[in-house]
Amino acid sequence: MDGISVKFGQRVKELRLLKGYSQEKLAEIADLDRTYIPGIEAGKRNVSLFVVEKISKAFGITISELLKDF
Repeated sequence: MDGISVKFGQRVKELRLLKGYSQEKLAEIADLDRTYIPGIEAGKRNVSLFVVEKISKAFGITISELLKDF
């Protein structure tokens, strides 16, 4: 898998766990299919900027905060 996809997936998982969200809950808040988050966290999804924005809003942070340390 592409290194950036894996790194992004790890970041999403880290933030999700800090918020205390299940994968299903994050998907619901971000208005994504419930099967999408596991693929992101595993680094198997090549997410669009649209999805990055949805995830950052679900966490209540900016896109730059979501992509911190990239």
